[in-house]
Amino acid sequence: MSDYAQFQHLLFERKDDGVLLITINRPDKLNAANARLHWELANVWPAVGADEATRVAVITGAGRAFCVGGDADWAATWPGDFKAAAHVVKEASDIVYNIVNLDKPVISAINGLAMGAGLAVALLADISVINEEAKISDLHLRVGVTAGDHALIVWPLLCGMAKAKLYLLTADYIDGREAERIGLVSLCVPPAQVLPKALELAGRLGRGPQMAQRWTKRALNNWLRLAGPIFDQSIALEMLTFMGEDAIEALTAVREKREIRFPSGR
Repeated sequence: MSDYAQFQHLLFERKDDGVLLITINRPDKLNAANARLHWELANVWPAVGADEATRVAVITGAGRAFCVGGDADWAATWPGDFKAAAHVVKEASDIVYNIVNLDKPVISAINGLAMGAGLAVALLADISVINEEAKISDLHLRVGVTAGDHALIVWPLLCGMAKAKLYLLTADYIDGREAERIGLVSLCVPPAQVLPKALELAGRLGRGPQMAQRWTKRALNNWLRLAGPIFDQSIALEMLTFMGEDAIEALTAVREKREIRFPSGR
């Protein structure tokens, strides 16, 4: 496991059939991404690609959440800091493109709440298994910023433009059953079955024809690569809106635990 020693907030466990279980491990913070974890979610995928012992990766969250996105205290440092914002744009792009460009299959076991960067990892996985009681939200519009991270590259492909617009513009929460109904995830199962089902599927892929699987994924992901310019614009506009008064008010309100009052909506 020495190849993964650099990762502080991800746990790694080898399973049979070349399966690697990755667990996001900040359970006391609902696995919220601080600066270090955000970097790790971007850079773990090239490490998996270089790991000859791994054929399939399964990713889940420790505790009761998958990952609730960026830590509010960390995000509050971005407005007014061009260098920090540019760095986040690069890492957020790397999270998306490094999963897309990894030929090995990735399965997400969405055990609980997933938002923001965490939802990017959950939904960009090649197969997603969700807890029927889990809640997910793209979140961005809730804090006054453009829907970046991942949504514009993949939601219209997964659930269609009408549902994508509904849930991205409102930032409403969706439970696991609704996520499966609209095609946003692959499978919805009871809570106790999420990780076992993900590992079962991973084992099947691990015993399968490796190059055929990897090249099928590579070819299918050209649909996502075609949407690359849409995603690139969305992540740039997300960080631009972080500089505006709506996002500043939202981040302040979240930290003060009060209702958000968007200046542009008054």
